Amino acid sequence: MSTLSPKERMAIPRVAMPEQAAARRVTNFNEVNQGLEASLAVREAQRCLECRAKPCVAGCPVRVRIPEFLARVAAGDFAAAAEILRADNALPATTGRVCPQERQCEAQCVRGKGAGQSVAIGWLERFVADWAQANLERPSPPAVRTGKRVAVIGSGPGGLTAAGELARLGHDVTILEALHAPGGVLRYGIPEFRLPKAIVDAEIENLRALGVQLECNVVVGRTVTLSQLRQEYDACFIANGAGLPTFLRVPGENLKGVYSANEYLTRVNLMGAWRENSRTPVIRGKTAVVFGGGNVAMDAVRTARRMGSERAVIAYRRGKEELPARIEEVHHAEHEGVEFLLLVAPLELLGDDRGWVRAVRLQRMELGAPDASGRRRPVPVPGSEFELPCDLAIVAVGTSPNPLLTASCPELATDKDGSIVVDEATLMTSLPGVFAGGDIVRGGATVILAMGDGKQAAAAIDAYLSTT
Repeated sequence: MSTLSPKERMAIPRVAMPEQAAARRVTNFNEVNQGLEASLAVREAQRCLECRAKPCVAGCPVRVRIPEFLARVAAGDFAAAAEILRADNALPATTGRVCPQERQCEAQCVRGKGAGQSVAIGWLERFVADWAQANLERPSPPAVRTGKRVAVIGSGPGGLTAAGELARLGHDVTILEALHAPGGVLRYGIPEFRLPKAIVDAEIENLRALGVQLECNVVVGRTVTLSQLRQEYDACFIANGAGLPTFLRVPGENLKGVYSANEYLTRVNLMGAWRENSRTPVIRGKTAVVFGGGNVAMDAVRTARRMGSERAVIAYRRGKEELPARIEEVHHAEHEGVEFLLLVAPLELLGDDRGWVRAVRLQRMELGAPDASGRRRPVPVPGSEFELPCDLAIVAVGTSPNPLLTASCPELATDKDGSIVVDEATLMTSLPGVFAGGDIVRGGATVILAMGDGKQAAAAIDAYLSTT
C-alpha cells in the first residue's frame, strides 16, 4: 500500500512519455516512444488510488492484476511487479506498446473520469516488461508435465498467448507458423518504429524458455492438414488471423503502385524493405494516399512517410472523431506531417499510359444517420468529385479470413464471412478438441483482444485435456 494520502496522489500530474522529435523520426525507423525512467515510473504508479472495485482490471482483456503491479512499481519493487505481469500476460512488452489502453484499462481508471487523466497503465506495463527483460532471468518450464500435446496454429498474439499459458500448465506445446519468422501481425504488420522486432524476438524467447516449440514454414491446409494434426496432437488451437485483404471495389485497383496495406507493411516490416540497400522491392512514392482510418492505416501512412513520401495523406470517409485508430497514433501521424483528408470516399484510381497510378478521384461525404455500427453513415455530396494526384495508393480498409485452412477442412463450421464458428464460453469449434480465437473468429480486431482469446482458449483446452 502507498504511504501517500489520496490527496497527495491526486496532486501528482500524469507523466509525459519522452519521444523522438517528429522532424527526426520521419527520417528513421527507430522507436518513437522512448520509455520512462525509473523515477518517473515510480511517480506515475503513485498516482493510482488503489480502488477497491479495480475497474481497470475489468477493462483488460487478459485480466492483468493492474493495481497489484502498480503498487509494486510505486514501492520501487520492479521484480515483484514483473512477476505479476509475467503471470498474467504472455507479451507485456508488446501490449505496453501497442494495446489501446485509452479505450480499455485506462478508460476505466477512476482518475480519468471527468476532466482528469488516468494512470498511464500502458507505459508502466512497458517499463516493467523492459526492466524485466534487462534484469531478470527468463522464465523456467514447470516441473510437472502432463504429457498432453497441443498444436497452436499461428504465432500471432493469440497463438503466442495460448502457447505460453498452456506451457505454464505443463502441456507440450508446438506452434506452427506459415511464414519464415514467428510473430504474425506483430512482425509483419506493426512497424519497427512502434514495435521493434527485438521486442517481439525477446518475448518469443521467453516462451521458448517455458518449453514452447516453434516450427516455421508450416502452412496448415497445404503442407499439413488439420485432420493430420488432430491425429498427432491431443488438442489444437487455431489462431491464424484474418490475413486476406479487403479492397475498395472501385475501378483502377489493379494499377501498378496500388497495394493492400497487408502487402505493403509485410514488404517493409517482415522483408526489411526499410533497411538501406534492401533487395526487397517496394514503391517509394512522392505522394502516398492511404484509404482507411484505423491503426493499420496509420501504420501504413507513417511508414510511407519514412520511406520517402514528401506528401502522405489519410483519406477517410468519416470525420476525425470517428477515426478508429488509437489517439496516440493519430497525434504522432499529425506531428509527422501526415495530412488527414476527411469525409471523402474513393470513386476511382486513375492511371497513366504505362499503367501506373497517377491520381485518385474522390467524392466528398457528409454524415447522416447512424448505421449498424452505431457510427453516423457517410452520405455522398452530389457534384463534389475531385482528383488527388498520387503515385502510391495503399488500401487499409480491413481484412477477412484466409480460406486456405478452412477450405481444406470442410467439416469445420464457418459463418457466411468465412470466420470459424466457436462456442462463446470455451472457444471450441464444431470439431471436438479443436479451438479457435483471434481474428479468424472475430474478423480484424486488436492485438489484446486476440490475446484475450488465447488466454480464454488455453483455460478451456486445459479443462478439456483433463477429461480426455
